[in-house]
Amino acid sequence: MGRWHFMARIVAVGMLIALASPTGPASSQTGQGGLGAPPVVSSADPPPGTEALTVQWLKVAAPGLGVMLAAVARPRGAGPFPTIVLLHGSHGFAHEYVRLAQDLAEGGVIAVAACWFRGSAGSGARFVTPIDCPEAPPMPNASSPEAMQTLDALVQAARVLPGARPDRMGLFGHSRGGGPILSYILGAGNVQAAILNSAGYPATLSSQLKAPILILHGTADSPADGGVAVTNIQMARDYEAKLRSAGILRRRSSQ
Repeated sequence: MGRWHFMARIVAVGMLIALASPTGPASSQTGQGGLGAPPVVSSADPPPGTEALTVQWLKVAAPGLGVMLAAVARPRGAGPFPTIVLLHGSHGFAHEYVRLAQDLAEGGVIAVAACWFRGSAGSGARFVTPIDCPEAPPMPNASSPEAMQTLDALVQAARVLPGARPDRMGLFGHSRGGGPILSYILGAGNVQAAILNSAGYPATLSSQLKAPILILHGTADSPADGGVAVTNIQMARDYEAKLRSAGILRRRSSQ
């Protein structure tokens, strides 16, 4: 758990800095519209084994996609607060993401840990304690339109949570979870900050980034450590170099 707590501190500090004083076009984008029809949000019972986790459980039904389970962790006080949506990696939804959301809430943000696809894949599953969410969409290609629509449904749901500031929305994606986030901020552009942790990066670069990015990447990230070929550290370094040379690098940090 030490690694997760350490990451939570980095994520909380980076997200709060970015959301407290956004710059550029992203700061003025406060619309609540989305890429698709608004999701239907309802309360949910805690999944088996999560009863001790002090969060609010919701179901987010996205038309034509599925029903996603989400754990909402709230800071103390009435708010309004910045909000962050957390997307898990290929190893699937897990207790660790809910605890990360709880840690982030202690830093002053509403944190929504969501099961954006059902099931799991890869060797990284051995590092987490899974939470089953059989109604969620099937695992998509990380950069597919379906993945971005799934994320958009979660953003729409999080933006209208009680106490959430619609103009201070951030995203966090681990591994596969970074793919739709990168596509989203290149396309929809209606969030104010993004954090990519051990994510994969495209070989090509778009200059249309519409939110500041914090890149977190372990130098030893490899299949042996739960990663995959596209999460090799060199991929992250190459992408950073392209951002820097294009003059659009906002922020970078590495573990």
